[in-house]
Amino acid sequence: MSYDLAVWEGDRPVDNAAALATFEALHERFVGKGGFPPTPRIRAYVDALLERWIDLTEDEHDDSPWSTGPLIGEASGPFIYFPMVYSRCTEVSAGAARIAAERGLVCFDPQLGLLRPAPEEM
Repeated sequence: MSYDLAVWEGDRPVDNAAALATFEALHERFVGKGGFPPTPRIRAYVDALLERWIDLTEDEHDDSPWSTGPLIGEASGPFIYFPMVYSRCTEVSAGAARIAAERGLVCFDPQLGLLRPAPEEM
């Protein structure tokens, strides 16, 4: 079982309903479509995640929180939708949301239908 987050470039939606609509549109446009290299900002975001947590493809000690690898393979254009192992989702999703916010990116949690980070995660 995995836990997924979505991160994208753009203005932060006004509320969770608007974020869900944006997420669905971006997911439809970019996920599984191929041919969209990650934008520089999304690539930098993935690099920041991998500075904190090892990529699954480089993990020799079962320390990676990612469910797929390489993590950059989940990125498409200005959007990344990526899974993490459920057993570490609280820690990793909070950290990934903070890293997105620090870079001016939008983070949305589709399981909860919420924009992140929540105020208590900052």
